[in-house]
Amino acid sequence: MRTVLITGGSRGIGAAAVRAFAREGWRVAFLYRSSENAAHALAAETGACPIPCDVGDPARVKEACALAVRQLGHIDALINNAGVAQQKLFTDITDEDWQRMLAVNLSGAFYVTRAVLPGMISRKSGRIVNVSSIWGRVGASCEVHYSAAKAGLIGLTKALAKEVGPSGVTVNCVCPGVIETDMLDSFSQADLEALSDDTPLGRLGTPQDVAACLLWLCGEGAAFVTGQTLGVDGGFGW
Repeated sequence: MRTVLITGGSRGIGAAAVRAFAREGWRVAFLYRSSENAAHALAAETGACPIPCDVGDPARVKEACALAVRQLGHIDALINNAGVAQQKLFTDITDEDWQRMLAVNLSGAFYVTRAVLPGMISRKSGRIVNVSSIWGRVGASCEVHYSAAKAGLIGLTKALAKEVGPSGVTVNCVCPGVIETDMLDSFSQADLEALSDDTPLGRLGTPQDVAACLLWLCGEGAAFVTGQTLGVDGGFGW
């Protein structure tokens, strides 16, 4: 049975991915930071293994990934989805804001991948998918630190894909557009309607839209796809 580890798995895109992989018969473990009730409810629903972990802490990541391997036996696929967002003027971003944004959105993917990758290389097989953002490709006003971290994730994807391709491991990236998750809670209804109008497909994306692409990139149909950045954005921003 195929196995997958998903970070940031207790809500939003991560939770949709847990459900999608479990529905397709994958054995699933997921990391979560603080949403304990949601994590355990999702585990009860899907049979997935919930593991508490702050991906910005390398020591915690090492422990959590070792536990995931014990639970799953090995890891065939890794989804680096954990992320935080914040809207601030560039001049208002504090050192703490900057460091936290990079720690979770970029360093977290590095720490988890570093823990999981050796097993994939030894088996000459593996799939890694990083969840970036449309803002990592085009930038967003008042989200400079978020955009920078997500752009870094795209660079990590492209470079690592070249490095580990000879070992049979693919590395790809998805860039969601405006997706209906709690990251939009601060937006007014008028703002959401404007974003929907600006999307050529005429609606906001759903976590399930993104999860379907994650599942495809980890499946046999994407066996010859690596180093790619896939926009899941309804045409927004192009």
